[in-house]
Amino acid sequence: MLTDLPVEQLATYRSSQTLPEDFADFWAGTLAEAASHDVDVRLREVPTGLTTVVTYDVTFRGYAGQDIRAWLRVPAGATGPLPTVVQYVAHGGGRGHALASLLWASAGFAHFQMDTRGQGSGWSIGETPDPAVAPPAVPGVITRGIGDPADYYYRRFLTDAVRAVDAARALDVVDPDRVAVFGVSQGGGAAIAVAGLRTDVAAVVSLVPFLCDFPRATRITDGYPYREIADYLRVHRDDVARVHRTLSYFDAVNFARRATAPALFSVALMDATCPPSTVYAAYHEYQGPREMIVWEYNGHEGGGIDDEARALEFLRARLGHTG
Repeated sequence: MLTDLPVEQLATYRSSQTLPEDFADFWAGTLAEAASHDVDVRLREVPTGLTTVVTYDVTFRGYAGQDIRAWLRVPAGATGPLPTVVQYVAHGGGRGHALASLLWASAGFAHFQMDTRGQGSGWSIGETPDPAVAPPAVPGVITRGIGDPADYYYRRFLTDAVRAVDAARALDVVDPDRVAVFGVSQGGGAAIAVAGLRTDVAAVVSLVPFLCDFPRATRITDGYPYREIADYLRVHRDDVARVHRTLSYFDAVNFARRATAPALFSVALMDATCPPSTVYAAYHEYQGPREMIVWEYNGHEGGGIDDEARALEFLRARLGHTG
């Protein structure tokens, strides 16, 4: 069944999310601190037995100079510079197995898939810890450090995501002028955030994005991971205003208000995890050219492989010939 507003109301819905006065300064300072550390990209080829794709185990420096893992997959024999897809992973997962996620390299792109600090054990493996010391939180990462924007988990994660683009652009095989960001769910929210934090992203694909419109999402869905915030506030009853202030620094709605790269979104109208109105909230604020794929009878799986097929078509059109 439909999980949210009627379709005609989704077309006009706008988020109540506010923009903190120091939003730009907060992120400029955060990214300047990260940039004080050399991105220090380290590559090691991984034997996979494949003949058409070459895979590298990558380490680079993200938030606070901490090591972040990634995969780099490139078409066998490619010398570059190639159009490149930087991918962020859905909630609960890590970069996964070296043999997974072969679409982009098989299609002629360089594919840089960032691991997710502290998450890679839910549905795919990861190898990057989150070494931060944080106060008590609901199990999971969504409320880790949520009392203060400076301590919040997503400050670290989104800084890693920005630095992943720096790491990819430092590679000889990558065309630095043709780098797109891509993600599903949490990864889709990260893609919007990165597009709002830097001006050198060539295109954005954000499929059924998470991290959008916290004021509404935390109140209309009983699904996790948004439910982690409600669980936290059910116990920390006096912290509602403080928590929502923190979340405003990490809401894709506020990043969309600064993003201008061409973007492809998708939304599923029966999605109880990322309700459609929250996706439309970011979409309607997005400042660049944008398109929306609508899946009327799908939940959080969205369009699945059909979303990926549309994304491939979109990125080929925006990034040019792949080989």
